[in-house]
Formats: sequence, C-alpha cells, structure tokens
Amino acid sequence: MTKEKLVVVGNGMAGCRAVQEILKRDPHRYEITIFGAEPRVNYDRIMLSPVLAGEKSFADIVINDEAWYRDNGLTLHAGLAVARIDAAGRKVQAADGRVFAYDRLILATGSDAIRLPLPGAELEGVVTFRDLDDVEAMTAACAVPGRRAVVIGGGLLGIEAAYGLARRGMAATVVHLMDVLMERQLDASAGFLLTQAMAARGVETVLEAQSEEIVGQDGRVAGLRLKDGRLLPCDLLVMSVGIRPSVALARDAGLAVGRGVVVDDQMRTSDLHVFAVGECVEHRGQCYGLVAPIWEMCRALGETLTAGAGLYQGSVLSTRLKVSGVDVFSAGRFSGGAGCEDIVFRDAGRGVYKRIVLEAGKVVGAVLFGDAADGAWYFDLMKSGEQVGDFRETLVFGQAATEGLRGLDPSAAVAAMADTAEVCGCNGVCKGQVTAAITDQGLSTLESVRAVTKASASCGTCAPLIEKLLRLTLGDGFQEQTGPKPVCGCTAHGHDEVRRRILAEELKSIPAVMQALEWSTPDGCPSCRPALNYYLICAWPGEYRDDRQSRFVNERVHANIQKDGTFSVVPRMWGGTTSADELRAIADVVDRFQIPSVKVTGGQRIDLLGVKKDDLPAVWAELNAAGLVSGHAYAKGLRTVKTCVGSDWCRFGTQDSTGLGVRLEKFMWGSWSPAKVKLGVSGCPRNCAEATCKDIGVVCVDSGYEIHVGGAAGLHVRATELLTKVASEDEAVWAICAVMQLYREQGWYLERIYKWMERVGLDAIRAAVEDPERRRALYDRFAWSQRFHRIDPWAERVAGRDHHEFNPLSRRMEFEPS
Repeated sequence: MTKEKLVVVGNGMAGCRAVQEILKRDPHRYEITIFGAEPRVNYDRIMLSPVLAGEKSFADIVINDEAWYRDNGLTLHAGLAVARIDAAGRKVQAADGRVFAYDRLILATGSDAIRLPLPGAELEGVVTFRDLDDVEAMTAACAVPGRRAVVIGGGLLGIEAAYGLARRGMAATVVHLMDVLMERQLDASAGFLLTQAMAARGVETVLEAQSEEIVGQDGRVAGLRLKDGRLLPCDLLVMSVGIRPSVALARDAGLAVGRGVVVDDQMRTSDLHVFAVGECVEHRGQCYGLVAPIWEMCRALGETLTAGAGLYQGSVLSTRLKVSGVDVFSAGRFSGGAGCEDIVFRDAGRGVYKRIVLEAGKVVGAVLFGDAADGAWYFDLMKSGEQVGDFRETLVFGQAATEGLRGLDPSAAVAAMADTAEVCGCNGVCKGQVTAAITDQGLSTLESVRAVTKASASCGTCAPLIEKLLRLTLGDGFQEQTGPKPVCGCTAHGHDEVRRRILAEELKSIPAVMQALEWSTPDGCPSCRPALNYYLICAWPGEYRDDRQSRFVNERVHANIQKDGTFSVVPRMWGGTTSADELRAIADVVDRFQIPSVKVTGGQRIDLLGVKKDDLPAVWAELNAAGLVSGHAYAKGLRTVKTCVGSDWCRFGTQDSTGLGVRLEKFMWGSWSPAKVKLGVSGCPRNCAEATCKDIGVVCVDSGYEIHVGGAAGLHVRATELLTKVASEDEAVWAICAVMQLYREQGWYLERIYKWMERVGLDAIRAAVEDPERRRALYDRFAWSQRFHRIDPWAERVAGRDHHEFNPLSRRMEFEPS
C-alpha cells in the first residue's frame, strides 16, 4: 500500500506534537517529512527561560531526539526553511531550491517576535526572546562582567528574560508601559508582589514608561531613552513586547489569512489539503500564544488526519510563571467585573495572595501569588462550571482543606476526572494517557510515568496529581514510597541502605556492591554509578581506587565543559587571595593559548573560558609551574572559601577572617562530597563575605566565631542557620571539618548541604558537632581521608595519568549520543 505524503512545515512544539498525535493513532498511514528553520531537533520552547537562567541545559529541554525521528521513519530537514508553497500543485519548495510533493500539508510556522520600530533597533546587542539562538546571544552577553541589560516589556516572557539575565550576573531592568507587571495575567495586588519579588532577585522595574530611542555607541547598544527623558544605560537590550503569527508563507500561497492562518474546527485552512496548528493559527477570530491550546489543536488535527473526526472548539487559558521561587498562577476573568464576587486571602508573612472570582456561584477566574499549588483545581472548577456555593467558605484555602472539611475521599475528585482531562499542561498529557500507561506498561513510580508519558517532566507542578493517579489506578497494588526513594531504577535500595551495607559488608568495589545488593542491571546507569563511586571513596579512603568511568565528563577532565565543546579552567586561590606572580602567570597562559574570555567569579576566583581540550595539559603545566593548583570548580567537593579582609585591614574586623579562610581551604581542598560545597568567612557581622548564604559559613564576632550551616544562593535561595559558637580559631576548624565529614558520611549523592540538613534535622547535626568525642572522631576521619585526597589532579594529568582522555578517539566518543 502506497503511503500518503505528509509534509510538516515547522519542527517546533506544534509541528512535532501534531506528528506524535498522528503516529499514536495510525503510525503507518503517512510518509512524513518535516522542515525546521532551526538547525536542531525539537525542543521545549517554554523551558527556554530556565535555560537562560542557567537552571537547565539544552539537553534537558529536548523533546524529541534524533532517535525519535529515525525510529518513526520521519525525514527531518533541520536548518532548512520552506520558501514557497504551490497549493495548486501540492508542492513545497525548500530554501535550497528542492521541491517536495505532498498529499497533506501541515503549517506549524509559529510566530515572530515583535520588534518595536524604535530608532536604533538595528544596533548590535538588541535581541528578542523567542528561540535558542536568542538565549545563546543573551548568555554570551552575560559572560562579560559588569554588563547591564534592559528588557522592554513586563509580560510573562519579559519577566522571565530579566530574571534569567539577573541569575547570570547582569544588572537587569524591566521597562513596562503599563502600571502593573503582567497586567494580562495579574491584578494590581499580585503585580505589586511580583515587582517586590523581582527586586529581591536583582531585577529593577520601571513602570508606566514609554520607550523613545535606543541609544548606540560604535554600532552597539548603549542605552534606552524614555519619553520622559530618562536614559537607562545598557549593554544588552531585549525586546519582549509580544508575538505576531507567522503567516507570510500562507499568505503568499493564497490561503485565507487574518491575524493568523484561518482554520476551521478540524484545523483545516481554506485549502482542503492544507492544515495548520500552533501560534500561526487564527481559530474563531482568536490567536493563542500558550502551550495548552496548541496541544488541544494537535489532538484535534491528529483525529482529523486519521479518523476524520477531529474537533477543536477553542480553549480556556491559564498561565504559570517560570521564575525560581516565584509561584504565580492566573486563569480566566481574574479581575472580576460587574456581577462578580471576590474571595481574597493574604498572608503577609509568607508573601501569599489569592483572589478567587465567582459569578453566579461558579469560579470564573483566579490569580494566585506565592502559593499556586491549587491552581489546577481552581482551573478545573472554572472549566467544569461546578457550583461552589456549598464550599464557598473554605474555597480560598485550597482543595485539601475544602474536601477534608466536606468529608470527601481525597481520591474522589481524581477518580471523577474525565480521561480527556489534562493533568500536565506543559506537555499536554491527559489523565487517560497516564492511567493507560500505568496499566499497559506496568508503571509504578512517578519517575517511570514521567519517562513514558512526559507528564511532570517540565515544570513539575503536576507531580502530586500524577502520584494520585498512580495510587488510584493501582489500588491495593500501589505501594507508596514511605522511606527514601531508590538510588535509581537499577535497585530498590535507598541511599542510606546502600551506604550502610558498603560499610557493614566491607564492599570495596562497584561490582561488589551491585552483586551484594542484587542490582537489576549488569553495569548500573549514569545515576547510580557516580553515586556508588562517591560512597566507596568516602567509606574506604586509601583503599578504594576512584573509577573514572563513573565520573561525569567535567570530573574526568578536571575542567568544566562549555556549550561549544571548549573548557573553563579555574585555578585555586586560597581564601580568595593571590599575588602579582600568580596573576602574571595567568596572563601569560591567556596570551600563549589565546584563551578568549577571562572572568572573575563570585567565589573570588579567576575563570579562564574557552580552553581547547588539547591544550588543557599544557595550560595546567604552566599554571602548576607558578604554584597554582586545580580550583575543583567542576567537582562535587570543596570549591571555594570566600573571605573578607578581616582584622588585618578592616576597621570593623573582629578576627583574622582571611587567615582562617586560607587555613580552611588549604586543609580541606581536594575533599569529595555528595555535592558541591562552598564556604565563606566574614570578619564581622557586616558579613561582607556573604557567609550566611554558603553551605558552611563563619561569622567572626568579638567573642569568637559563629559557625553557620545550610545556606544556598543558586536555584534555591536560603539563609544559613546557626550551628554553634566557639571561642578559638582551632575550635572553628575542628567544628567545620566535623560537620563536613558528617555531611560526607550521611549525605545522598547530589544532595546539597541544606537539603541534607532539612532531612536529618539541625538538632541532630548540632548534637554531633557539640559533643567533644563525636566531633573529634569526625574530625579525625576527615583528616585521615585528606591524606589521600589533597593531591592536585592537574599535576597528575601533566605527569601522564589518564592521558588517553585527551586523544581524539575518546573526545569523539564523548559527544556521541548514547
């Protein structure tokens, strides 16, 4: 049987999702060819914001890898746009001149970012925020210290762009025409809280401001002038003022076009053989720029092109903001209006604001700030039109409180959901898809459901609902995870049990552990092998030999790999101190090896970026010759000890904070731990070394030293908690090494100190450190381990150890897909 030819113009989320819906229903019906203007596979565009913020990598947001196209018999022309459609002849002409025939054509051309026609808009450094190329341009701008960014537009993407730039070290300012940020999704109260939250994250906001001119210097952007005469200096300007459906291809082909490509309820255009989905579409006079309507369009199109019965009737919208630590949800008529009633809840201490809008006893809108856990519940109430009068008094307190007070079975609401009800908005996964996967494929964990269906694989907010579906579907067969989760899918054992048995049974190799604990795979996986390698290093210092194949590439080559395949090199600077000789040596290395970028880090180090892999041993050799050793900036271990100048120079310094920092770093460097560890030592309570947001921090006071633990200043931001106070520098060193060793022995692999502290409890850590015998035993074990680990890996590599890591074959294999 000859297959029909289906051509898809657009390799983005809409185009590939439409193909998935077709394959799911009739995998053998079409010979499918996909054109994509971007030179890459399909990725999750809505997760570009976490990529810009450094919270995810491109690999984390790939939806369909090369194997998906190959396994489904799809032909992908990545990096090749379609230039023309011959609707009468049913052909498309690619940008390279080749012509391809089709029986059915899907347009998924998406949208284009709107660029304001301001004077200076053509200057270098003026970008939009639509695709990975834009993200890479913004990331490159962040690499130069001290740069400033202005984002025009305080909508959803503008806020996310500004946050991402601030996370990467730029001073970011949002300029917004209206008096409320995200005014299409938030009311004035929520907008006020968002402005405060962004300020706390380093983003300045200028409201009710109209842009007049982009000011340039030497062909580059230098600032933004506002109508009121103010000049906002900047080195990067991001326009995030909206999108416009990409319709030029359809218009030139003679298809009906309004704001977008006009389609009917079956997603068919004015040509019977041409269909359209996604942001390029206009349906019943409405264009959509959010992902949930796109998934609904694709489901309808999948039905249309297989069973012929697809039906799309428009979408009700909800919005979530992807800014770390800022929980925002909005849906429906959140601003109310005539005939509406507001239910408002505020918690000033937690920064929570909730507004539920009712009309005729039904939820018609909601805006949540600071606690959006019940967003999906309110959204379901809104879509279903359920009367809420019986539980109006508790409605604002959320689903759990409302249903608990009503005496309802917590699972009843989940059971009542239709199979077509969407449970994961990011990836468009319905309840029926999840329950079918659980039943048909024997899935029993959140991780397995995520791997098969992609539900909860993006932002993760639907994870509790997916777990409820597991419990509902499996019934008595569902075994809730009451203890720690398994290390990975290769074993049923948790981290604590694995660590306990390594010591109790004197297991001293990865094969021995896998055999004794009955691993279900022959060689483990990328999740368990690095964990086992660390646990063995910690348990048997001097006896266990580090397994380099169980290390990630950064730890194997003792440098951080960058997006272009080059590496960064960070020499250690004890306590943040350096000398003229060391700086000259670094400058000589930069010149000799033509290293393109040098950056001062937040940890008081110098980062050499763009080092070729072939050059790494020679770079290390020259740095070693000047007395510089590896800064372990790539390591799950001690990275930096940041200090202030302390009593040596500062008028307010109470103790020698620099000397203590140098002493700590020289004793603790080279130590491996479950996750990266950063220390800070401040010479007085003014805390110039920012010790109270480090994993372990010291604040010097007149009477001695305060030891703090459990801070974080990355993806999660939290202050330390006071662990103990000591009188002398020696006692400070003993206490810090003791808590470090306790963490090394108890922490789960990749678990930061603050997560470990939350799990075991600060009181338990304090009891161990303040007990003289336990503290001494922990300190002694740490000191013993350091006899074997205070070795410069750069010097070992220069001497020839693991030299094969730098030959072309190993490098080529390193980048091959698994």
